Amino acid sequence: MFNGVRGIYLRETLILRKKLVKTVLASAVSPALFLIAFGYGVGQGAQVNGHDYLLFLLPGLLTMSSMNQSYGIATEINISRFYFKVFEEYLLAPLKRWEIVVAEMFYGVTKGLIPVVIIGIYTLLCGVQLTFGVRFLVALLLHLAIFSLLGLITALLVRNHSDQALMNSFLITPMMFLSGTFFPVEKMPVVIRAVAALSPLTYSTRLIRSTLIGDMAVNNALFPLLAVMVVVLFIVAYRVVNRVQI
Repeated sequence: MFNGVRGIYLRETLILRKKLVKTVLASAVSPALFLIAFGYGVGQGAQVNGHDYLLFLLPGLLTMSSMNQSYGIATEINISRFYFKVFEEYLLAPLKRWEIVVAEMFYGVTKGLIPVVIIGIYTLLCGVQLTFGVRFLVALLLHLAIFSLLGLITALLVRNHSDQALMNSFLITPMMFLSGTFFPVEKMPVVIRAVAALSPLTYSTRLIRSTLIGDMAVNNALFPLLAVMVVVLFIVAYRVVNRVQI
């Protein structure tokens, strides 16, 4: 029943294995620079909601970096679709459309786990204690699934690489800086808070941060909210895949 899912996922992960070193380095450099600039630069000695700023920042770097890697499958799908015509082979093969969506989602989740491990190492090096428990794992998987599906949708909606770059600039970059990854959303102007409320990263960052720092006051309603986002994006992705022209 899941042969199609296994086949596509295996192909994607085999390709990932060939470029694993580059992927790891790319996942390590950006958060390290942000950690140095914000954690040990402008934010040194600062506190957010009674916590040291470094304790606030590291979960934000985790969600930001994992989002970038999960959503990054959009570029790979874009290339395979327009240059190598691999996606056309998926559509021509005896595969159900939902199998394509599930496989790409799993692949995006797998890629998103790489920076999570790296941020975990940074956490140990910084001497910051975070709680990597079951609630964190559930929140993380929902977070990665959301941005994997979002990457798949955008990759299939755009018509060329230029459009893909524009989508990254207008969608991902604003979310990186306006969703509470580096600064509390509550401290931002009303207009920025309104924009942040439209970003799924705002909610996943809030939930993941609360699970990592052991905040028992976490709003548990965020779990079903993220789950609903996954379901909605899965349905959208399924319909988009159905409408892709060969």
